Amino acid sequence: MIEIEARLDELKAMGLSRRTRLVSGPQGPHVVLDGKPVLLLCSNNYLGLADHPRVRTAAADAAMRWGVGSGSSRLVSGTMTIHRRLEERLAAFKGRETALLFGSGYLANTGVVAALARPGDVVFSDALNHASIIDGCRLSRAEVFIYHHGDVEHLAWGLAQAEGRGALIVTDGVFSMDGDVAPLEQIVALAERYQVRVMVDEAHGTGALGPGGRGALAAAGLEDQVDVIVGTLGKALGSYGAYVACDRTMSRYLVNAARTFIFSTALPPPAAVLSRHSRSSRRNRAGSRSWLRTPPLSESRSSARDSISTGPAHRSFRSSSGTPSWRCESARARSLVACSLRRSGLRPSRPEPRACASP
Repeated sequence: MIEIEARLDELKAMGLSRRTRLVSGPQGPHVVLDGKPVLLLCSNNYLGLADHPRVRTAAADAAMRWGVGSGSSRLVSGTMTIHRRLEERLAAFKGRETALLFGSGYLANTGVVAALARPGDVVFSDALNHASIIDGCRLSRAEVFIYHHGDVEHLAWGLAQAEGRGALIVTDGVFSMDGDVAPLEQIVALAERYQVRVMVDEAHGTGALGPGGRGALAAAGLEDQVDVIVGTLGKALGSYGAYVACDRTMSRYLVNAARTFIFSTALPPPAAVLSRHSRSSRRNRAGSRSWLRTPPLSESRSSARDSISTGPAHRSFRSSSGTPSWRCESARARSLVACSLRRSGLRPSRPEPRACASP
């Protein structure tokens, strides 16, 4: 049995103690935090849409028309017309046959990874992937090969070592802590060579990269060459929830196999309608190319040591040098400071990194 107080003291001694802080009022570049006015540099509300007047009005109207809750899971009584309409818009936006709504980005990533990989399979995961992807790997009970961050040579070595057992390559499109972009062209080429599926989380790429802000895959011209695109209704879209863009066969499979979809309450109507209005609202605020100019900020996540487990659920191959592949350098957030300063109208003290520059 865990000694709660002792564990809390241990976390504090390790510098891993967490606490919540109170934000008074709506989200924005300037907030009142624990009673003090501050400049907010860590928000995912990239375009300020969470507090946009038109979006707020749409959410209020949706609550009056459809209520504040969806009643149940999507497969019981929770799928409503506004969910279907939003899925159609998201599919068109991402250039895929269909889209499937999930309750959150965490639920989408954990559910999809666990549905696409099973015991005996191998999931190939970037070392700096989000904690939700890591937990999806654990839930799948598949073997996990964690390749060095952005290292396609290490990934290729792992695919060769798997000897045909591969099931899935999964990566963030834009990595929130460093702000860099995954080597998507090389990843897709390796997936075709070894006949494995590819899943890309575009949570931080949507609204920041690609034509129309469609993400890193669109920027590389690869939207139709991966099996699953995961996106969020938060961050650039200013709402809450997530979606998976894919073909119709994959969507039908996830409806039947993704437990986080099957057993979770459907998205609240105000959140669904809010997301539908986000694109038009950002055009009114900053013009049609505003998403292309907006850099990704940071996202709270566990440290590499905390989130990458060495236990049975996250076993990995060893490289030729004998070094376990889960060992990696801690993520650096220095690029995000430059991005945040620029967004706030301040000048960074050194040139901005590639991921933050205008296309």
